Amino acid sequence: MERNELYPIFLKLHQLNVLIVGGGNVGLEKLSFLLKSSPNANVEVVAPKFLPELEELVERYPSVKLTYKKFNRWMLRKRHIVIACTDDLKVNKRVFDLSRKRYLLCNIADTPPLCDYYLGGIVTKGNVKIAISTNGKSPTTAKRLREFFEEIIPDDINKMVENLNEYRKTLKGNFEEKVNKMNEITAALKIPVAPVAGTERNIQDGR
Repeated sequence: MERNELYPIFLKLHQLNVLIVGGGNVGLEKLSFLLKSSPNANVEVVAPKFLPELEELVERYPSVKLTYKKFNRWMLRKRHIVIACTDDLKVNKRVFDLSRKRYLLCNIADTPPLCDYYLGGIVTKGNVKIAISTNGKSPTTAKRLREFFEEIIPDDINKMVENLNEYRKTLKGNFEEKVNKMNEITAALKIPVAPVAGTERNIQDGR
């Protein structure tokens, strides 16, 4: 059976510099996805022109900048993460090749072979965040799984996390002792979940 070998990490995008090349529908989708999870992300979007919806979105986020120019290699300076989503395959490939030379993590939209990472489904409940990946095989399945977890994970789970964090601060001893104590406390915890009618079937058939 094929195995998903991707390694999930959670990035502090407000401390990194992200470049998005492309101002069309896919650029809007990628930017919206980033900002939904990280509203203070530092992002520059580059394109000769932009969808009005993308321009309207950026007006609400002071950490996002629009640059009305064609892509050039100097735009990769001082970046950490790059996304290319233009309608020109040659431009996208050039962005990927130049990013590789600079050891930058790059994602070429809808082109898995030209991706160092994928933008998976994300579930957020306060301080709790779950990332979902199908190894680039089925974004629709990732979307349905996200909807499923959003439904069954209680909204008050964040209160539980905050209470445990406060309790952890009161613990004495070395790191190992603290970990063992927290394991003892959380071993008895049960997170209540409500079954969602039809969810399993919808996930399996991809609807």
